[in-house]
Amino acid sequence: MKHKKNRWFIALSAIAIHLSIGSAYAYSVYTNPIGELLGWKGTQVTLAFTLAIAFLGISAATFGRMVEKKGPRKSAMLAAILFSAGQIGAGFAVSIQSLPLFLIMYGVVGGIGLGLGYISPVSTLVKWFPDRRGLATGMAVFGFGAGALITSPLAAKLIDLVGIPNTFYILGTAYFVLMMSGALYIVRPPEGWMASGIKGTTQTSNKKLKEDLSQLTANEAVKTKRFWMLWVMIFINISSGIMIISVASPLSQEMVGLSVATAASMVGLMGMFNGGGRIGWASVSDYLGRPTVFSAFFIIQITAFLTLPHITNVILFQVFIFLIMTVYGGGFASLPAFIADIFGTKELGAIHGYILTAWSAAGIVGPIAVSYFHEATDSYIPAFYFFTILLIIAFIISILIQFDIKRIKRNQSKASVLKAG
Repeated sequence: MKHKKNRWFIALSAIAIHLSIGSAYAYSVYTNPIGELLGWKGTQVTLAFTLAIAFLGISAATFGRMVEKKGPRKSAMLAAILFSAGQIGAGFAVSIQSLPLFLIMYGVVGGIGLGLGYISPVSTLVKWFPDRRGLATGMAVFGFGAGALITSPLAAKLIDLVGIPNTFYILGTAYFVLMMSGALYIVRPPEGWMASGIKGTTQTSNKKLKEDLSQLTANEAVKTKRFWMLWVMIFINISSGIMIISVASPLSQEMVGLSVATAASMVGLMGMFNGGGRIGWASVSDYLGRPTVFSAFFIIQITAFLTLPHITNVILFQVFIFLIMTVYGGGFASLPAFIADIFGTKELGAIHGYILTAWSAAGIVGPIAVSYFHEATDSYIPAFYFFTILLIIAFIISILIQFDIKRIKRNQSKASVLKAG
């Protein structure tokens, strides 16, 4: 590097990228206005969002290796081009009333940019913050959660003032500027780099940074048991959270009698707890360890999912919903650090991309499952029990992965002793 980089500015650059792509979670703001303007069915309009989430996982898995090879700057710049093009193209599709073009631009092109933008800064942040992996990735992924909070009211206001196409044009341009600004600053740290603060800490306290369990390529990682155990854990954690998110308003109205307005306010607060959980839980994971935190996630959710069907108190009901949201966000934020802990940083971006396919799968399974149970039984309660079973399975896996990690460490210790002898 010709110029010295500040790792906290690297983190801010990552947040700028994630704030932009996180606007995807505000998509519901467009649903009714587009349907009313063009006469498209709700399912047709929401299909664009479903495609975007699907292509997020697909592109993350496909381009993860490219991120490692080309570096975060080029990858993030490509993400900026694709994501903003998807937004601007979606605006043009609305202006000419073309549903296929809208699905392609917002869902496919924008979705690829979304996935590429999601993974581009993460592996770099882990390398800049070897002492605070959870906090670093938590900050970036918090930006993804906060993006919807900023975009939602802004997009709604712009739609009223300038119309839907112009809203897409304005926001798409703004995302391009913000993402490019972040992309141009992001670089990997030099080989063997360590912040002066970390050096001072390790020298004065005689402590070493915790070593990664292994340094594997993506192809090597997918052949391990712990990769698939982590994939299932992430899939169940996200499915359970999306199940709540997808039906939060009607769920709260039906189960505890919230008014439409109060339910809408609760949905807004869910976004805050989702974002807060990303920084909070990821920071806690730096001290308790990622395996312990994930086990805690599932214990909390099992308790909440078993309790919610029996709660009649409005405030207590919302407390449990918000608690689930912190865990949902915390899972996203703690994941990259967990991957680095057990697979190393050698091909972190590629491995992260592969595991994010769990997000795509969960984005389909969660909403479909809860809708199926409600249509079949006219109640949300069976869905809670179904997901409780999945969460119990996830908790068991979270214990098994800890045993697997301990087994590998024992084998490594034995091998070191034999080598020394």
